[in-house]
Amino acid sequence: MKKRLTAAVLAVLLAVAALPCAVMAERKEEKLTKITLNEVAHSVFYAPQYVAIEKGYFAAQGLDVELVTGFGADKVLTALISGEADIGFMGAEASIYAYQEGATDPAVNFAQLTQRAGNFLVAREEMPDFQWSDLKGAKVLGGRKGGMPEMVFEYILKQNGLDPQKDLSIDQSIDFGSTAAAFAGDDSADFTVEFEPSATALEKEGTGHVVASLGVDSGYVPYTSYCANTSYLKEHPDVIQKFTDGLQMGMEFVQEHTPEEIARVIAPQFPEADMETLTTIVKRYYEQDTWKENLVFEKESFELLQDILEDAGELSQRVPYEKLVTVKYAEKAAE
Repeated sequence: MKKRLTAAVLAVLLAVAALPCAVMAERKEEKLTKITLNEVAHSVFYAPQYVAIEKGYFAAQGLDVELVTGFGADKVLTALISGEADIGFMGAEASIYAYQEGATDPAVNFAQLTQRAGNFLVAREEMPDFQWSDLKGAKVLGGRKGGMPEMVFEYILKQNGLDPQKDLSIDQSIDFGSTAAAFAGDDSADFTVEFEPSATALEKEGTGHVVASLGVDSGYVPYTSYCANTSYLKEHPDVIQKFTDGLQMGMEFVQEHTPEEIARVIAPQFPEADMETLTTIVKRYYEQDTWKENLVFEKESFELLQDILEDAGELSQRVPYEKLVTVKYAEKAAE
């Protein structure tokens, strides 16, 4: 009888002990606010974002982030306008274009992730002594007209005395993400401009060789940033702050850890890549100082972006920094 009583008491105690855990788990689940983040591409270039996801930094802020890949800044912007996405991640030039066209609910940039271009020039053969002048008379698979990859590429060409329209042939007809396959399947082009992991994949296949980094040769540029519609910022400032806080933790992680450690954390985001390849790609971005220490989108960077847009003939009138950028969330996250 005593043994049965002890067993019964023990069962009750275990049930009572488990109750707070169940309640806490339920409360934790209730606290998570689901948001949709639409990214322009899925690339190791955005490692801090994937660190924030895989390390649970967003979840710790009470956010359940659904990640969707838009495959192009125009598609990300469309998702924002339609309400399919809460936060967009792309080049800030898209928000400038929309503002120029009279957007009634402009997308405002609240955090800058990358400070260098993330693409590379890939050649058919190894070119250890490559100079940009080597592109004279060549055919290059480029990016979409008006997009950051193509504009930065042309910006570098002009900096090196080349006329993008006269001195070489740039094919801009191929969809984003399909240029590597086109380059490998058709040898009519001499060079292609690629993001990772496509650049490293071409090298591993032996069909291409990275000869230059656009990120290094263009210098510091505000390549990609996070934005949300003006109305969403007004209605959900707490969500934006939590998202920025979680992202800042991801930024700090990549600043404080080695490429090998970063690669291990983000590996689940890139199941098709082996660890050696993933580490090589992370190291390539790491060594060229791709990621900022904080997420503050500074005015100097925004003006440089507009310089590049003007240079490319894509800007009819400059937009005031204060209209399309807010730094209060990033500054608070960096405190």
